[in-house]
Amino acid sequence: MTVPTQFLSEIIALFGSPVAENPTQYMQEEAFRAAGLDFRYVTLEVRADQLAGAVQGMRAMNFTGANCTIPHKVAVLPLLDSLTEAAERIGAVNTIARQSDGSLLGENTDGKGFIRAARESGRDLAGGRALLLGAGGAARAIAIELALAGASEILIANRTPARGEELVQRILERTAARSAFIPWEATLRIPDGIDFVVNATSIGLYPDVEAIPNVDFTTIQPQQLACDVIPNPPRTPFLRAAEERGATTLDGLGMLVYQGAIAFMLWTGHEADVEVMRRALERVFAAA
Repeated sequence: MTVPTQFLSEIIALFGSPVAENPTQYMQEEAFRAAGLDFRYVTLEVRADQLAGAVQGMRAMNFTGANCTIPHKVAVLPLLDSLTEAAERIGAVNTIARQSDGSLLGENTDGKGFIRAARESGRDLAGGRALLLGAGGAARAIAIELALAGASEILIANRTPARGEELVQRILERTAARSAFIPWEATLRIPDGIDFVVNATSIGLYPDVEAIPNVDFTTIQPQQLACDVIPNPPRTPFLRAAEERGATTLDGLGMLVYQGAIAFMLWTGHEADVEVMRRALERVFAAA
C-alpha cells in the first residue's frame, strides 16, 4: 500500500440555488478519478444574497475553480477579475477558473458545449440559419456561440417579447450574424430555410417528461438538425416528434458532457474522458 505524503486537494465548487439535484459533481469527480487527478468537486447551496460571500470565500480558500448555475450566471460578472471574449458577449458566466496570479476568470461553456456536440454530429454550422425556442440563459449562450461559429442568421422565438427582442439586440450588437424576433403566441410554425431548430426552453425537463413545446411539427423538414438542451431524459418528446418528420436529432446530454469537458480543461489543463462523463450522467439519470 502506498502512503500519501501530502493531502492537499484542488477544490472545485458549484454555486447555485436550488442545486441539490444537479448531477455535475458526480460527472466531474468520475472524470477526475479517471484522469488520476486529486481534485474534489463540492455542490454548495448558495442563495442570491450569499453569492458575493461565496466568491470571496473561494478566493480565500484558493479554490481552483467553480461552476455557477441559476440564479448566479449574470450576477457573478462584477465579482470576477476578467471574462473571456465569449462570456463578455454572452453576458453570463457558468465557469470560473483561478489563474496563475490568483485572479478569477469567467467563461461560459454552455454554448461551446452545444457547438462541439453539433460538430460531432457532422454538421457544418458556417452559413447556417438557426431558430432558437426560448430566450433564457441557454438560448443566450447558444445564440452567441452559433454566431461566432459562422451561422448567418439566428431567429429567436419566445413567449415574452421583451426578453426575445433583448437577445436579438445582443446578437446584432455583438456578432456579425443577422437576427430577428418571432412572436410565439400560439402554435409556432418553423420558417422555411431553417437548418437548425433548438429547443432552449425547459419544456420536457424531468419530472415533466411528457411536456412538448407548442410547435407545428409538420413544418419540421428532414434536412434540419433538431436539438434539445434538456439532458434528462435525453430523448425528449420534442426530439421524438422531430424524428418522426425525418429530421436528424441532437440531445442535451452531449451538450452537458461537452460543456463539462471544456470546464475540466480550464481547471486541470487535461483533456476529460467524455465517455466517462457520459456514462456517469447516464447512471445518475437512470437512478433518478
